[in-house]
Amino acid sequence: MKRRQFIKLFGCVAAATMGVSREIAAQPAPAGEAVMAWMITIPPTWFDPSTAPPQITPFGIIYALHDALVRPLPGQKMGNSLAESWAESPDGLTYEFKLRQGLKFHNGDDLTAEDVKFSFERYRGAAARELKAHVRGVEVVDPLRVRFVLNEPWPDFMTFYGTTATAAGIVLPKRYVTQVGDEGFRKHPIGAGPYKFVSHTPGVEVIFEAYAGYWRLVPSVKRLVMRSVTDGSTRVAMLKRGEADMAFLLEGTDAESVTHDQRLSLEATRHASAMWIEFADQWDPKSPWHDRRVRLAATHALDRRMISETACLGYCPTLGVIVPPVMDFALQVEPPRYDPQKAKQLLAEAGYPNGFDAGDFTPLTGFSTAGEAVVNYLNEVGIRVKMRTMERATFYAAWQEKKLRGLFLTAAGSSGNAASRIEAFVYSKGSHAYGGYPDIDALFEQQARERDPAKREALLHRIQQLTLDRVMFAPIWSTRVLIGVGPRVADHTINLVPLSIWPSYEDMRLK
Repeated sequence: MKRRQFIKLFGCVAAATMGVSREIAAQPAPAGEAVMAWMITIPPTWFDPSTAPPQITPFGIIYALHDALVRPLPGQKMGNSLAESWAESPDGLTYEFKLRQGLKFHNGDDLTAEDVKFSFERYRGAAARELKAHVRGVEVVDPLRVRFVLNEPWPDFMTFYGTTATAAGIVLPKRYVTQVGDEGFRKHPIGAGPYKFVSHTPGVEVIFEAYAGYWRLVPSVKRLVMRSVTDGSTRVAMLKRGEADMAFLLEGTDAESVTHDQRLSLEATRHASAMWIEFADQWDPKSPWHDRRVRLAATHALDRRMISETACLGYCPTLGVIVPPVMDFALQVEPPRYDPQKAKQLLAEAGYPNGFDAGDFTPLTGFSTAGEAVVNYLNEVGIRVKMRTMERATFYAAWQEKKLRGLFLTAAGSSGNAASRIEAFVYSKGSHAYGGYPDIDALFEQQARERDPAKREALLHRIQQLTLDRVMFAPIWSTRVLIGVGPRVADHTINLVPLSIWPSYEDMRLK
């Protein structure tokens, strides 16, 4: 629902609930096993959404195990999930949710409004500061109704709470989490999603089993195996041998080899992702990256179209800002042109006619082909870097803790809109911002209070233009993750959920 009259929407739903129960009972029992070859090692921290970073990758685990009041669903950027309905007050200060009747966690505990309140108050992941600053309190009206009261109107409350911009809307079992503690929960998580946790072998695999009591749809596939296989060629080999049914994040020759096997298919996601180079040291007056001309030289050194052809088979559109064009309020601009001579000229003007040693270049794990291409282009104009690799969970942690220095290649694929993307990476108080500017911060805070969409768009466009003018980032492309799909899969459901990289697990079917 958008802003509308705040009326009582929460009548009796017993008949509807009985209908859903009969429908679930009539569904065939889950059967079979699907093996998914992941590009990274899956850390147990991703079992607990309370600390999720502003990235889409952890949601590959989160939306198997857990559920939220509202979240992206097939055909819906934000659909009612655990909440059967919600409403916003006319003054924009109150949001009230009505939960579905009969909801239970995997351990049999009832899911109530108290669990919703507990989960929000426990949340400390991406944009936690922003959420806590705007939300004055959470009130349990009754076991099936919960009310969020804001300090002032905030038009992006539902964007931050109900999409993958954050995991703040995920509901966890208060009694169980309190009983076992944070570490105990990560060892054996309990959720309310379509799949239950079975086991985790660190560095090897995570196993889930279909939850027959899932409110929306009993999964067709009984068992999901998320296997960590960091080498792309190995993931492809598993796919060809029938040892994996999906192989995530394939690059270059690995992705191309899938297209040469008629038994397999290569799918490209359409999620809200951007990849860019972060100039972590631009805020240090002693660093070469403090000079705008040096940062601009790096942007002109990159042939984005060829990087896409090499690493992404041309599927990844080039990008001008770090907010992908599929997001609301994104500024539509052309990427910087490839001009190595201009890059060398800028370096000479900045006092580096022979270039300079720029140290390590760290690409996000899973994008080594793109990383190598960037290294080659930078070295060609005199920005001498050496590639350094890092495990993805470690990379994310180092990024958030501001421990990555020099240059690094990163990406964000969480949904939301331009405001949620700017909050995390541009706003100086954002979880992953290395610095910022007072005028940009003021514009961001102004748009957060603005309820007129046209005026908000103008403010958010101005912020994005300032990031371009000041060369705060070097955008590369809108990421289209390439996924290999094996012959046993009847319906992979990739792109069924808008702006998501992951299959809709409960809708996925095997032959």
